[in-house]
Amino acid sequence: MMDIGIYSINGARYMVGEEPIWVTAQETKTNPGVFKEGVDETIQFQLGFPSGAVASCLSTYNMNNLDRFFLNGTKGYVEMWPSTNYGPIQGRSHKGPLNQPIVTHQTVQMEEMADIILQGKQPVVPVDGDEGVRDLKVIDAIYAAVKSGQKQKISI
Repeated sequence: MMDIGIYSINGARYMVGEEPIWVTAQETKTNPGVFKEGVDETIQFQLGFPSGAVASCLSTYNMNNLDRFFLNGTKGYVEMWPSTNYGPIQGRSHKGPLNQPIVTHQTVQMEEMADIILQGKQPVVPVDGDEGVRDLKVIDAIYAAVKSGQKQKISI
């Protein structure tokens, strides 16, 4: 969760445009010898939002070919792959293929960081730590849901 799971949390929060208010979660360990106590192999979690939207997410180190983001709504859908790997990123929607230029994400990130430091540019997402605190509150609730087997409320 602390590594790969954050991408599902961020993707859901950004795409829905709300903060989750509840979570349910389940953990699977197919190889406890490799994935010892305290090491997440696979955690499935569901985030509920005030509007009624639900995000079904998966964080895993032991399954392949799942590196996708899919959003389905009343007006259509959009899909992106890979969603956490380095690409090149491809996508499609109910309107057809999403054709965007191929970029090296690390280059874009480093250039943006340099402009923030050297040029005083304002970041798109504040770098005050608030996003990290929000993410950790969701992760804490996911772990609590895994442990209890019950839906957990989230207060962000």
